[in-house]
Formats: sequence, structure tokens, C-alpha cells
Amino acid sequence: MQEMSLMKYSVQLSFEEIGLPPFEDILILGKKSSQGKIGVFKSFEFLIPNEFEVFEVEDMNVEAVFINKKILKKMNRDRIIKVLQKKVFPFISDNEILKVNFKLKIFYDAIEGEF
Repeated sequence: MQEMSLMKYSVQLSFEEIGLPPFEDILILGKKSSQGKIGVFKSFEFLIPNEFEVFEVEDMNVEAVFINKKILKKMNRDRIIKVLQKKVFPFISDNEILKVNFKLKIFYDAIEGEF
């Protein structure tokens, strides 16, 4: 007589609330990603009009960078792109869409004045 084995399973599950789009700061679009720059831009304009600017970049793997306008009020695009090129672009493949959390903190060393 054969012994029947019991079938078991295990599931790891987590979930969290997201907003649309499912990122807040920066989106990097690979050159061969399944979503094109124009399609992503049109989706953003439909879901959250006038919140992101798109910038084409010269890179082997990256086609475009979408940056939240709130960030652009605090730092110019050239500085942001330079940081991304140095710290993020080396890790992206040409078929990826990558979300970047870009938390910018501005501070002053000392503010002086007369009373």
C-alpha cells in the first residue's frame, strides 16, 4: 500500500496603498522599455496633468527622465540629471523602467542679519 503525501504551501504576502502614478519623484525610461516615452507622457497627462516634465538624455541605456515639477522648483534639471547619470544610470538596463525616490533637503549653514 502506497503512502499519500500531504501537499502543503506557503505564501509570503505584503501590500501597500499606492497612488497613481505609482511613484512620486523621478521615473527613468530605458531605451527599449515596453512603454515608450510618448505613451508614458500621455498617461501622466491624463492621470496627473502638468505635474511632470520629461527630458531626453544622451545615454546608452536611457531614453528619457520624468521629473516631478516640485523637485524642479528646488534644483535645476542639469544638476538632477548629473546626479542620476553618476549614481543611477550605471545600474539600469535598456529595457527597464526605474522609479527613483529623490528626497531633496535644502539647508543653510548660517543666516545673519541685523536687528
